[in-house]
Amino acid sequence: MTLALGCIADDYTGASDLANTLTRAGLRTVQTIGVPADDLALPEVDAVVVSLKSRSIEAGLAVSRSSAAEKWLRGRGASHVLFKICSTFDSTDAGNIGPVMDALRADCGEAVVLVTPAFPETGRTVYQGNLFVGAVPLNESPLKDHPLNPMRDSNLVRVLARQSKTQIGLVDLATVTRGADAVRARLAELSGQGIGAAIIDAVFDRDLETIGLVAANHQLSVGASGIGLGLARALVSTGKVKSTAVSGETGAAVGGPAACLAGSCSQATLKQIASAESVMPVLHLDPDRILTGAGEAQRALDWARPRLAEGPVLIASSATPDQVAALQARHGRDAAGHAIEQTMADIAENLVRSGVRRLVVAGGETSGAVVDRLKIPGFLVGAEIAAGVPVLRAVGHQGGAMLLALKSGNFGGPEFFSDALGLMR
Repeated sequence: MTLALGCIADDYTGASDLANTLTRAGLRTVQTIGVPADDLALPEVDAVVVSLKSRSIEAGLAVSRSSAAEKWLRGRGASHVLFKICSTFDSTDAGNIGPVMDALRADCGEAVVLVTPAFPETGRTVYQGNLFVGAVPLNESPLKDHPLNPMRDSNLVRVLARQSKTQIGLVDLATVTRGADAVRARLAELSGQGIGAAIIDAVFDRDLETIGLVAANHQLSVGASGIGLGLARALVSTGKVKSTAVSGETGAAVGGPAACLAGSCSQATLKQIASAESVMPVLHLDPDRILTGAGEAQRALDWARPRLAEGPVLIASSATPDQVAALQARHGRDAAGHAIEQTMADIAENLVRSGVRRLVVAGGETSGAVVDRLKIPGFLVGAEIAAGVPVLRAVGHQGGAMLLALKSGNFGGPEFFSDALGLMR
């Protein structure tokens, strides 16, 4: 295998988002869960997205896992590696974006790294180094109340500078609009000043294409799926990859029972749960009962099993930001998050044992816990359900054929769960 592009994603839903973007752009793409085992049979592809669950873990562990993934990708011929992060730059002042970027930069010897979470298709743009979610700055968006990584500063130059050991610069939109040569000149200028990473503005897809042309000649970049789109288009336009017609098909129909699990507390997911109430049975878990070990997982399974024969069900641990804050105050942030994730993983594991072969999961941390528990080593990327969310067919799963959709909390329209199940046959 000789890869045109290697990618390391810091959570599973973000990895699916990126794999979907690369596939749509014409790259044959596989998403793996963790660094692949040597005996995992992978098809001949242009890009591999290695999914890690490293966004909110201890920084040193995130660094070691990301470095191991980079070593595997470079060993398969990847001259460029994209460290894929969330389009809302989810991180604390301690990391993990900065520490991982610093380590990967040192590993490959890159002078200056381009960084942007911009993805205009999903409403994420960067202007003068400030990240916008739709029409508002990041710090005015609902992400300011994220339960794990509340984002209170929209200026990414400042945010990254608090995490990284290198100086952070800016490539502004005026430079980007002048084209790839202007961006290269600006990067040379920044590098001469001892700056090791630069936030780069992007407002339109054409900005991503410019960024991709520049980044493709570097060894490392950092960003969301938007920069992946730019890289993919650059690889195709320069002839490094022959674009593949993408059918969106991932194989034969799977059929069987279907279930949805929602762990995200984003406003988008809360609206999607409310919409699902009219088309399928929905069970809302009690987070306090989860934290006190009151058998909430078993209650959910007892509720779901007799209903699966009639159609899909949805089990939700999602709550409003105020409810999440109160729960964290009572039990501690880390303890609350871990207990809920593991409960959702318990439910998923037992649903699959009960015959579920089509599973939709909302929330990055929840998706990571579920996929880890199910021990699925990789996915083939199929049809797009919503921007950034494809249908995934399990590769190497001992339980047999299975389809999944892993959704970042903020992605998808109000009817997302119904839309997903409609494409998962």
